[in-house]
Amino acid sequence: MALALMVLPIGAQAGGSLKLSTWNLDWLTTRPQGDPDLPEDVTPRTTAELDRLAYYAHRLAPDIAALEEIDSAQLAARLFPTPRYRILLSDDTVVQKVALAVRADLPVIRHPDVTALDVYPATAPRHLRAGLDLTVGSGADSLRILVVHLKAGCRDSSATTRNRPVCRTLLRQIAIVQDWIMERQDEGEAFVVMGDFNRLLAPDDPAWRSLTENGPLTLATAGHASPCAQGSYFIDHIMAGGPARDWLQPDSLRVMLYRENGRDDTMRLSDHCPVSVRLSPP
Repeated sequence: MALALMVLPIGAQAGGSLKLSTWNLDWLTTRPQGDPDLPEDVTPRTTAELDRLAYYAHRLAPDIAALEEIDSAQLAARLFPTPRYRILLSDDTVVQKVALAVRADLPVIRHPDVTALDVYPATAPRHLRAGLDLTVGSGADSLRILVVHLKAGCRDSSATTRNRPVCRTLLRQIAIVQDWIMERQDEGEAFVVMGDFNRLLAPDDPAWRSLTENGPLTLATAGHASPCAQGSYFIDHIMAGGPARDWLQPDSLRVMLYRENGRDDTMRLSDHCPVSVRLSPP
């Protein structure tokens, strides 16, 4: 199912709603090629590429954007600049951090990073990404948000993949997210979990069943295929729980493509497209 692109001017509000987006920016770094913390095939972003990403960020115009694979807050601010946005970045030491770009007039409370998502031992040569945990807004319309980027390599529960070590790693991370969700549900909070799950979540998927074990969640991407990269299933998800399930606007799911006047920027900008929904808090 192809989804239409919704483009709003900067500052536009659709009936007081909030536009939430998640966007994996595919190794957004300016470290030189050959840096020991980068794979050999990763090259730094050029000024032209950063400018082009900033152009698409301007078109996206989110109120709140989860960002994945961000090396620094300064790079995120190239795309989502002040004074319109503030940037909050996870504190872990990996190159592929997660971040949140938030409209500057929205109040934000930052909670400790969900470092338990790094399920590797302390002695491991590389580590997994922490989750970014924040509350945006205040009072009845406050929204708790968890930004995640889970382990790659286990997109489904097929017989050929389910027993692989990488799948055991991802399911351990899913259990951590499940614990976070259960705490929000027990507190009666409105919440959203969004980011790159590296998983094709579906009703019969054990990962999805685990996440919904303590109460219902609404998965905005359920039942849809993404038009990104010539068509694929979603691994970037936005799920709402608690009162936020009622805030999620039906049929508000949108995917922004890197295309303009016949030009396709997908391969040189990111292998993920921004995914967005709208919420209508009370």
